[in-house]
Amino acid sequence: MSQLQQIDQAYVARTYNRFPVEIISGKGSTVYGPNGKSYIDMGSGIGVTAFGIADDEWIQAVTAQLAQVQHMSNLYYTEPCAQLAKLLCERTGMKKVFFGNSGAEANECAIKVARKYAAEKKGAEHFAIVTLENSFHGRTLTTLAATGQDHFHQLFQPLTPGFAHAPANDLDACIKAIEDSKAAAIMIECIQGEGGVKVLDQAFVKGLAAYAAEHDVLLMVDEVQTGNGRTGALYAYMRYGVQPDVVTTAKGLGGGLPIGACMMSEKVESVLGFGDHGSTYGGNPVCSAGALSVIRRLDDPFLAQVQEKGVYVKNELIGAPGVESVSGMGLMIGVKTVKPAGEVLKACMANGVLPLTAKDRVRLLPALNISWNELKQAVAVIKQACAE
Repeated sequence: MSQLQQIDQAYVARTYNRFPVEIISGKGSTVYGPNGKSYIDMGSGIGVTAFGIADDEWIQAVTAQLAQVQHMSNLYYTEPCAQLAKLLCERTGMKKVFFGNSGAEANECAIKVARKYAAEKKGAEHFAIVTLENSFHGRTLTTLAATGQDHFHQLFQPLTPGFAHAPANDLDACIKAIEDSKAAAIMIECIQGEGGVKVLDQAFVKGLAAYAAEHDVLLMVDEVQTGNGRTGALYAYMRYGVQPDVVTTAKGLGGGLPIGACMMSEKVESVLGFGDHGSTYGGNPVCSAGALSVIRRLDDPFLAQVQEKGVYVKNELIGAPGVESVSGMGLMIGVKTVKPAGEVLKACMANGVLPLTAKDRVRLLPALNISWNELKQAVAVIKQACAE
């Protein structure tokens, strides 16, 4: 065990089962350990470093802002925050944005919006939020309650009340859960990333959107992992032809800096008033400058390349020896392997590739701009690890 690992184990809370890999530098999708060993990064910090490590344009935007002002409270205006909100609204059709520091905080904001909206429109008894089984919405007590996986709930009872869970892709069951709980909203992930890269059916999502609109139940889409170009669209809901009332996102938005966003449609843009919500670091100018550099580059030609790369990976892996099935969209891919996913991951690491896992699948979330050469090398290593 290295000295760094000893220090980490002595002083960092033991909430992470780290792999015995140290990363000290990198560029793009290649990272390096202290011994000079290189790895192709197929996880991008769990979908965070959208343009890879030490991206030149991102560095320029962040350091330029650092030299001006690194933080001001939300009692004052800063240009990066305002410009990022404007850009997100222009690209999505949303009307207002609340900035926090993470996906969990973005989802907390969405829950507040839903409860306040429903209480004012329908009455205080309409406070429940329906989410899907196998979902993941964060690690605060409230977003854990929203998460539709029982094992996340066991150690932290009692959780925040007011959540009901329904099976994914079962429209009748979801409608029943909404009606039985007098729900204010339903919150979904178009692809359940932490749940094993499970993709929701088009008909199910469109059916939910139609029911929600007809019955004035908010449709809230959690795009924390699926957003910011990850699926080959700016946001995954755009590939379903629906328009949510609330969209939450984080991870890839900041390109490596902590920022979350809760985007609100015209229906709910005025729900939160002065003092209803807040965040010390929300909309931090440095984080916002980094996010602007990410979102500005996610144009249609670039997103088409993300889709093209995703199709390549899936075509290479579908039917390959040791691969049972492949799921996902764009560069958010899950691989069900014959042998345990953890064994495949270890074999990949030994051969210079860093994938992830999710449930029983190998999960691939490379940087959106990963080079074709790096992508092909990584896929070859993954195929070999699956087949051995």
